[in-house]
Amino acid sequence: MKSLWLVGGFIALGLAAIGVLLPLLPTVPFLLVAAFCFARSSKRLHSWLLNHPTFGAQITSWERNGAIARPAKWLASLSMLGSVVVALLLGLGFVIVAVQSATLLAVSLFIWTRPEA
Repeated sequence: MKSLWLVGGFIALGLAAIGVLLPLLPTVPFLLVAAFCFARSSKRLHSWLLNHPTFGAQITSWERNGAIARPAKWLASLSMLGSVVVALLLGLGFVIVAVQSATLLAVSLFIWTRPEA
């Protein structure tokens, strides 16, 4: 079972790395999944993520308190708004934009109701 968690952690870490480059693919949620998987498969990799200079504080804050820093909340919200604007500019159908907007609104509500780091 540890090997499955390890593979899942590396897949999530790879998706997070791609998310750094692609603005519409989230990075931190995939890092949180990677940390979750590594906590069950590799103490060394889990520790590496928690001590990462860029992402470690966010992961630790989430693991300890379920907290999200205010700047991260704003960045996530603006990114979600930007993706809806892109969908509108691309002329996607009303139903698609409505479903996207409703989903992102629910995600925003979740993010903004989390404690702050």
